[in-house]
Amino acid sequence: MSLSDQPSSLGSRLAALIQRLGLSGRAPRQIVERASGLQLPFTPLPTLRDSICWQEGPPLQRLVDLPRGALSGPVQEDKAQAHAVLIRLIEVQQRQLDSFDLRLIDGFSDCAAERTTFTRFEDYAASEFCRQVRIISYKDFIKTISLALPGFLSGERLALREASWRGQRLFWAGEHHSQAFACAIAYARRRELEITLPAEISSYRFSREGLAELQRRYHVLAMPAAAWSDPAFMGLLLDSGLPYARLSLLRPAGAPEFLLLPKHSTEASALGEGLRLAGAPDVVAYLQALAGLNASESR
Repeated sequence: MSLSDQPSSLGSRLAALIQRLGLSGRAPRQIVERASGLQLPFTPLPTLRDSICWQEGPPLQRLVDLPRGALSGPVQEDKAQAHAVLIRLIEVQQRQLDSFDLRLIDGFSDCAAERTTFTRFEDYAASEFCRQVRIISYKDFIKTISLALPGFLSGERLALREASWRGQRLFWAGEHHSQAFACAIAYARRRELEITLPAEISSYRFSREGLAELQRRYHVLAMPAAAWSDPAFMGLLLDSGLPYARLSLLRPAGAPEFLLLPKHSTEASALGEGLRLAGAPDVVAYLQALAGLNASESR
């Protein structure tokens, strides 16, 4: 498509959208039109990289215990309603195992920056970051794993985590002596040592009902940091007094912030549709993809 075709194409899409939404009022139509023309530095939401680090990727597990104060916005009721939907997106279940093979673990919670590039304990254990850990004999192995797990010989229960969006990977919930832990597990796998402990596993997964409710009730867009100082966007957001809530969930500095616009408000829904046309990433579609769902399945 040539550049000269783009305005007419956008106009056709706007007309079709306005007709589909039944926006008979002048204000909602103007909101869609103005929002679709915004020039903001939208960027795709981060892809999920395979890593030994629990904190790699979007920290969706935080939604389970999301504080009410995590959302910002001018109206308390709007924030409270958004919060009530967000905390139902992720479910967590605990299960107790009397005997768990530690060789199945291939991740940990303590994630220093240098560890995010590794996908296996074996690779991390062989790196310069673990060169001070030496395991030559079984005695060395016991000493090393006991450094990370002081209760290893007494059979103390192990705390583990897993998340459906991280596949089958299991993460150790400890936060100390990670180098020793990784090296010990890698050694046990290499030597085919069966090492077991009782374990408690916290399993995080998406709620189909929670995702469906979010899709039904909200537009959720990933807005760049520059949006909050952009006069054109802020004018659209504030001048009409429409309801909204904001959530900073992604960790990196300058990461996109989530804007939640309730669909029960014609003006807020119009803004959401316009922002999508302007290129704002759809957070609901992103979450559905991580959950292995498509839009029709989550409805």
